[in-house]
Amino acid sequence: MPYFYFDSSYIVLLPALIFALWAQAKVQSSFNKYNKIMTRSGMTGHDAARLILNANGLHHVKIEQIAGNLTDHFDPKSNVIRLSSSVYSSSGVAAVGVAAHEAGHAVQYGEDYRPMKIRSAIIPVTRIGSMLALPIFLIGLIFSFYEIAMLGIILFSLTAVFQAVTLPVEFNASARALKALDGSGRLDVDEVKGAKKVLTAAALTYVAALASSLAQILRLLIIVGRRRD
Repeated sequence: MPYFYFDSSYIVLLPALIFALWAQAKVQSSFNKYNKIMTRSGMTGHDAARLILNANGLHHVKIEQIAGNLTDHFDPKSNVIRLSSSVYSSSGVAAVGVAAHEAGHAVQYGEDYRPMKIRSAIIPVTRIGSMLALPIFLIGLIFSFYEIAMLGIILFSLTAVFQAVTLPVEFNASARALKALDGSGRLDVDEVKGAKKVLTAAALTYVAALASSLAQILRLLIIVGRRRD
């Protein structure tokens, strides 16, 4: 089955791969660019997150600093926002935007935002599906049990479903963040615009992830179709 790994169906993945690489480069370049622009008020990433949390009555949500670059995330299990070293104490416009975005996730969780609840609910199923998808697909392909191969594709498709549900969660968190920053009176108009450009670039990585999954599903369907013929 060498052709399975090297056949021409890989060309289906090429546009999505290029898009993913471009999106990743875009978010990194945007962050680097706008993190060199300091907020005039001196607001840091930690300050931005704390401001949004307090404004929404989430005084119990903690903010911690972690190692790494752009490793920022909100942990709903422990109600903690973890900000990377490049964001936590930085007063760069980009850092403030990223921190505010994570605070937006905390607000979503506190308000039982439906798409976030759906995403959290399907995580276990998605993980199981992603683990079993390829082995089941290969078994079906090797033994020409194409119904089993299709089951593998269906299981893999759960990843795309998860990524599709993730999009509104991420877009909404960014919208909440920008609205809060704009209304805080702590940032100038141009600073809010800079934060928006960083968060827009970050959102593209989630779109790229979904595009990659859809391209992979199409490729697997092409492979099964060829084997049947």
